[in-house]
Amino acid sequence: MAFVMIAGPQILSAIFLATSENWRRNSAAYIAGAALSITGFVTVAFFVGSGVSDAGASNDTLDIVVLVLLVAAALHTFLKRKESKPPKWMGKLEVASPRFSFRLGFLLLGVFPTDILTSWAVGTYLSNHGDPWWHLLPFVLLTLLLLALPALLLLLFGQRGQEFLPKARDWMNTHSWVVGEIVIMFFIAIAANSLAG
Repeated sequence: MAFVMIAGPQILSAIFLATSENWRRNSAAYIAGAALSITGFVTVAFFVGSGVSDAGASNDTLDIVVLVLLVAAALHTFLKRKESKPPKWMGKLEVASPRFSFRLGFLLLGVFPTDILTSWAVGTYLSNHGDPWWHLLPFVLLTLLLLALPALLLLLFGQRGQEFLPKARDWMNTHSWVVGEIVIMFFIAIAANSLAG
């Protein structure tokens, strides 16, 4: 699910920011905005799911909601698969400020349609299965680690990292929907199995 969160303009933005003038501060601000957004949305979903469960909704009802959200995320990913051109605002990322980067991380990882569905699915799944709130932290941390990979590549590999990032950006731009669909289908199978069992 963490890969679904970053597939698309989210990881592309991280790559663009990692190759910007002020890449260290921009990348850190982008990750901070994403951390706040993801944690907030998954937490809200977790407590709404807990409230619904406490109000008497069955586990099957919540599993159906999670399943519907995952199917909606899969459908959205499939329908948007041919939109391989980056949005026009990505051209501004080369000269972005840390403030812009923070705002971008917050909005892309919070209000993007597939990210809302994925955050909601993760939060309600955890609450539905009686897991404590802190069990959402590995999902949040893995998502942030994936977003930080472009900056980490530059830190670890320097010039070779700078040469690799544009190639990675192009590959992600054309193939991320396939990997996203595989991950979503895996979680649809888990949710369907939970309903059946």
